[in-house]
Amino acid sequence: MTTLTESDESEPESEFDELEALEETPLSSGDPVSVAAALSVAYSWYLFYLKEDKVAGLFVGLWAPTLLGAAAYFQQKELYAKLEKGLTFA
Repeated sequence: MTTLTESDESEPESEFDELEALEETPLSSGDPVSVAAALSVAYSWYLFYLKEDKVAGLFVGLWAPTLLGAAAYFQQKELYAKLEKGLTFA
């Protein structure tokens, strides 16, 4: 059995604030890449199972980890540059 407390009453407001913050957050560079990776997997399945072109299906299927790996590398590189910029004592 749960009881209603003050913190429970403020929950809808915090959810609204979270949604508002999400709407204001700009799209990161990883979001379009994730969509492209998912589309490449879907296209790979199409080629592999429906078109029965196994070689092309496997080739296209390898695009997804390549795209995600490249996006992770560039995001990490950007974060490292920000960290280095913030640690200078000039």
